[in-house]
Amino acid sequence: MTDDRSDAQPDPAAYLEGYAALLADAAPTGRRLTRAELDTRRELGRRAAEAGVKLRALVVAHLTATRAGWPAGPGVTPDSVLAAATQAVDALAEGYERAQRLAVRQEEAARREFIDDLLYGRSDLGRLAQRAERYGLRLAYEHAVAVARGAVAYDDGDPVPREVETALIGRFGDRRILLTTKDGRLVCVAPGDQQEILTFFAKLAHAATDGGQVAVGRAQPGAAGVVQSYEEALNALDLAERLELDDPVLRAADLLVYPVLTRDRQAMADLVKNTLSPLREARGGAQPLLDTLTAYFDSGCVAAEAARRLSLSVRALTYRLDRIHRITGADPADPVHRYTLQTAVIGARLLGWPSTPL
Repeated sequence: MTDDRSDAQPDPAAYLEGYAALLADAAPTGRRLTRAELDTRRELGRRAAEAGVKLRALVVAHLTATRAGWPAGPGVTPDSVLAAATQAVDALAEGYERAQRLAVRQEEAARREFIDDLLYGRSDLGRLAQRAERYGLRLAYEHAVAVARGAVAYDDGDPVPREVETALIGRFGDRRILLTTKDGRLVCVAPGDQQEILTFFAKLAHAATDGGQVAVGRAQPGAAGVVQSYEEALNALDLAERLELDDPVLRAADLLVYPVLTRDRQAMADLVKNTLSPLREARGGAQPLLDTLTAYFDSGCVAAEAARRLSLSVRALTYRLDRIHRITGADPADPVHRYTLQTAVIGARLLGWPSTPL
């Protein structure tokens, strides 16, 4: 015969200790339960919650015990019995709910600690992988991370993260997705071979954050890969802010040129200084002409489109480009000069020049 005792549910009757005697003592006089008696009921409720007994089963067990052990004798009335039973069950439920709230807080703390360790790589990788299984992640496989920022900061309990999580689960079910918040941003960790999840998350987050921007890191293997993908997404958002990129969704794979350009900061600063510093001598300073180059390059070197973006006539834009040629010696229309100028303009935006000294 198979032994099923390991699968048996906890017996709620085990938490009726002293209940019948309590009713028999309190009902004849109609007295209120003492503090010690109430504390005993609260402790039983706490133990029942920790053992996994359902609160409904506890209440039913107490009602059954009340009916089966109804006190008899002088002074016992239905009101006196039910008053004592009500106090006992109320204290039991209080202890039960306290234990549940404590368990929730501990679970939230453990989840937050795991997320911090996961995104910053601050834990032993073997132990981290074991903890990840509890949250539906298998760190032996590739994962990619998407990060969304809005106009305000978000916490896990806010309506926006809950709305996005509900929609994700409704669409994909249990696909080993982890949705959380970090530093006020929404973060989604998903299997690297299921890019449709992050695409859907980006669409949801953009709408839920009222037009917020989303960055998606590349899929990377292992626990360290989650950290790398997360950092790529953060760097993409930082680049977008510095370069004034307004794309709703940024993919780190499409922005790899920028880390290359900024890897040697001093070399980039020298390029900006040598190429663009003469613009400081222009009437009105360097910024208007730098904005002209930015619009020109961002529009694919189409003068009419650049002029529209700057609210200028094409003639006025052409005049500005000629001034830039005369001042710097580099012609934006020349393919060789254009590459140098465009790289210098990108560097100026990344380094905050001309407002920030090089």
